[in-house]
Amino acid sequence: MNKSPKTPKLNVCIGGYSTAGNRDVNQDAFAVKEPYSLVEKNVKGIVACVADGVSCSDNSQQASHTSVTQFITDYYSTDRSWDVKQSASKVLNSLNSWLYKHNETDARHNGLITTFSSLIIKSNTAHLLHVGDSRVYLYRDEKLKQLSHDHSRAIYRQNTVLTRALGMDSHLDIDYQTVPLQPGDLFLLSSDGVHDYLDYAALNSYLQKISTAPSTQEFEDLTKKICDDALAKGSSDNITCLLMQVTSLPNADLNELFTHLKGLIIPPAMQVGNEIDGFKIEKIIHEGARSHVYLAVNKKTQERVVLKMPSLNFEEDLDYLLGFYKEQWVGQSIKHPNIMSIAKNVKGSVFLYHICEHIEGITLRQWMQENPNPDLQQAHNIIIRVVNAVRVLQRAGMVHRDLKPENIIISVNNEVKLIDFGTVKISGFEDIVKEQQDEPLGAVDYIAPEYLNHGQSSALSDLFSIGVILYELLTGHLPYPMNQGHSLERARHYKWVYEPIQTHREDLPKRLDNILQKALHPKLAERYTSMSEFVSDFTQSQNKKTAEELKPALIERDPAKFWQILAYIFMGVSVIEWFLLLNKDG
Repeated sequence: MNKSPKTPKLNVCIGGYSTAGNRDVNQDAFAVKEPYSLVEKNVKGIVACVADGVSCSDNSQQASHTSVTQFITDYYSTDRSWDVKQSASKVLNSLNSWLYKHNETDARHNGLITTFSSLIIKSNTAHLLHVGDSRVYLYRDEKLKQLSHDHSRAIYRQNTVLTRALGMDSHLDIDYQTVPLQPGDLFLLSSDGVHDYLDYAALNSYLQKISTAPSTQEFEDLTKKICDDALAKGSSDNITCLLMQVTSLPNADLNELFTHLKGLIIPPAMQVGNEIDGFKIEKIIHEGARSHVYLAVNKKTQERVVLKMPSLNFEEDLDYLLGFYKEQWVGQSIKHPNIMSIAKNVKGSVFLYHICEHIEGITLRQWMQENPNPDLQQAHNIIIRVVNAVRVLQRAGMVHRDLKPENIIISVNNEVKLIDFGTVKISGFEDIVKEQQDEPLGAVDYIAPEYLNHGQSSALSDLFSIGVILYELLTGHLPYPMNQGHSLERARHYKWVYEPIQTHREDLPKRLDNILQKALHPKLAERYTSMSEFVSDFTQSQNKKTAEELKPALIERDPAKFWQILAYIFMGVSVIEWFLLLNKDG
């Protein structure tokens, strides 16, 4: 049995060093928290921050140390429903108010004023919050880039004065930005005791020497060397350096993917021999008004893939594009042998399309045409795998909403793959963008009544569609023939008159028809309450013992023989009674 690939996780390597340098007290501070709990890491991320207390204050050490420790504590205590920006901003504003209130009651030389720079890595995004002149750099592709902006102003003889800092004013203006992450991204956070004495070239040269698989010890040794070299270059301030490298990334969350894909360009229609992002088109699989599908080969790996591209006709259609975005996210997020996978976008590509797993095979629709009236075991093998795929979606808070034979592939190895996720309903997606679709999605003949009439879909709506597929797979007909082929508007007036499966195949057991009637019941309350209940009953119907139990009674199969046997039984009983009476008289 195929095992599902492991879901990639967020992992980082961290190391830092801070020293008072030539001063008596270290007024710098840094802190990092990488949660042990995977849930906490997924919800709140990994936090690193650096603070530099202003040297004119006797309480600068308290200001910097309190800021980094309290920020981390309070940030992880914020409501789980808040995003990074909301959580961090509320904590920083609260910290600023506390520091400023303290400063109002004390002389300025005792004020609690500090710079503050924080890096929060969550999912595939780095969130930067910054105030003051500490710095955050990004080292990517062997180039160093300063991400933060210094809030300071030069004065006499190149000395600088802060224009913004925590505790300086009752109103806090925080710089906030996000950076999409790539594996290998390396962030450097430093106080001015480092970057005022080591220029870009120097810092860049240190980072070029980092190994491909760094350890915490390597980072700690390197940050100490950077600080020591800054001191040797004449740094008269406290010195702090912190390194954090992204070693692996999880799949992007839907919000991140949606934001990224909105900026991509829909490619023009392709021809055989055309190339895009290192893929060469070998065959046009489908060319329609809504999308174009191509068989392509990766020129670098020689791996065959399927490229699905949206049609230019829909570049202004929000509903269509939302479906396309969701399809990519589902295909990248869900890893299961019965679900088609979609690879991540080519790094640096400006085009919008899917890189789908190439599955050699045919649709279930084609399979049904080639295999009319399959035996029950064949149908069971296919449907159970479809159910497995749908249950994986269900556990992830998703409803497919367009289950039909055209969206199921039977591979040359008889594997079953569920494809096409553009109609999937995803829990929480409404928080990102409101779906504008007023009409139900999917093929009318397979849509559950509650979704068709009221727009309400659930896992049991998908179960209804599976029931229709099973019925059609076994008979070549639909369970509600009076409704077949109707338009959406006419479909809403269905009478839902079920046709027993024995109408088309007398060899199928009555119990199977009972199972199908329950799975296909138009009233949600009368349907199976779970996929597992349906699977259990359907699987039991395959057992030989159960099949024997489901044989019609003798009186139904051969009434004459039934009454003949019953007469013999009565005659036997009468003979025994007569014999007992004779013995008693004797």
